[in-house]
Amino acid sequence: MRLLAGMAVALAAVTAACGGSASSSTGPSTGITCSTLPDNKTFLIVNNAICPTTVTITRGTQVTFINNDGRAHEMNSNPHPEHTDCPEINQVGHLEPGQSRQTGNLNIVRSCGFHDHLNDQNRALQGTITIQ
Repeated sequence: MRLLAGMAVALAAVTAACGGSASSSTGPSTGITCSTLPDNKTFLIVNNAICPTTVTITRGTQVTFINNDGRAHEMNSNPHPEHTDCPEINQVGHLEPGQSRQTGNLNIVRSCGFHDHLNDQNRALQGTITIQ
């Protein structure tokens, strides 16, 4: 029951973050919101959540993480704390508010989970990249 309640809270946080506008963001405004992401290979961190939570890309693509939150985040591959599943994600690493960075080229067909190393239990800051 506690797990379901936690998942509901995480979903509500992501929904609120993805439905908000740049003016409702607690962080620096990049002019980008979850509804205006430039492409299907970009994640936005805002209101202590990430959106979208999943993207599907073709092999060889890089993914961009934009920190539009008011605090630092450190995006790394699963599992925590080893970060060994998809080391290309670890190139994003530490993002101060307003910063963005890309993963390395994701060349292997697979699903790559990621999380915020600084807040690894927050499900709203976890996601998946599917490489086809």
